[in-house]
Amino acid sequence: MNVGLLDIDGHNYPNLALMKISAYHKSIGDNVSWCMMGNYDRTYMSKVFTFTKEHTPPLANYGEVIKGGTGYNLDNLPVNIDKLQPDYSIYPQFTSAYGFLTRGCPNKCSWCIVPKKEGNIRPYMTIEEVAGNRKEVVLMDNNVLASDWGLQQIEQAIRLNLKLDFNQGLDARLITEDTAKLLAKVKWLTPLRMACDSSSMKEPIRKATELLRKYNCNPKQYFVYVLLTNLEDSYDRINFCKFLKLDAFAQPFRDFTPNQIIPQWQIDMARYTNHHAIYKTIDFKEYQPRIGFLCSQYFQ
Repeated sequence: MNVGLLDIDGHNYPNLALMKISAYHKSIGDNVSWCMMGNYDRTYMSKVFTFTKEHTPPLANYGEVIKGGTGYNLDNLPVNIDKLQPDYSIYPQFTSAYGFLTRGCPNKCSWCIVPKKEGNIRPYMTIEEVAGNRKEVVLMDNNVLASDWGLQQIEQAIRLNLKLDFNQGLDARLITEDTAKLLAKVKWLTPLRMACDSSSMKEPIRKATELLRKYNCNPKQYFVYVLLTNLEDSYDRINFCKFLKLDAFAQPFRDFTPNQIIPQWQIDMARYTNHHAIYKTIDFKEYQPRIGFLCSQYFQ
């Protein structure tokens, strides 16, 4: 069988589901390739983000089309495919291992689909299963610190001398003295990320930052995801990150509304915050995203 793959979000980040689907079909003798011009018996289309516009190659016969990923629906991969090692050959530009130690999350944040899609947090894989023969590992867990299993696997990763990236961030509320000591032993592949999606997270982030610095946790960088919701509150949280000398990464709020219109202030605040040279130099109210417009006008 000829199997085609379509990564609708693009190839800037490896699609774990497609890598596992590729591994499965190759294991049963099928031909697997990125969908180009040609004929396919089955085509898998995957996207993570609802706002990604669907694009398909011209002059292709897709055969049976299967769509998946949170950009389409909340379906999960069949267990026999989900447990497979990914086929990294389809993304040769990425050299790290990718995967989950845990699935699910105990929190029920209103903007997050993880509890609906995956349920409560539970053990999923060992660090050895995720890493394979690679020494750098990108962990995609939604709340790895909320699980004793997750903490045990981090300890094992330290023993194995693996470099880690907690790609979805760490819950600042769960960074205690003991957790900070553990994280200080991690070999960091990328920055240590936390999230300040509401004003209630300010104090936990302040405490977590103090503990991490106390125990000399030295990632390449600290930064904080900031979900942009209410204008005044978002502005306050971004300035809070700046006060703590934390880089912020602002994300406009998106839901599952088709063709959602993002407010202009969110677009401007994200552009300001994510351009760190500007973020560190001036206040958002002094930012001029367009000729003749100062962002202070949003607050009038």
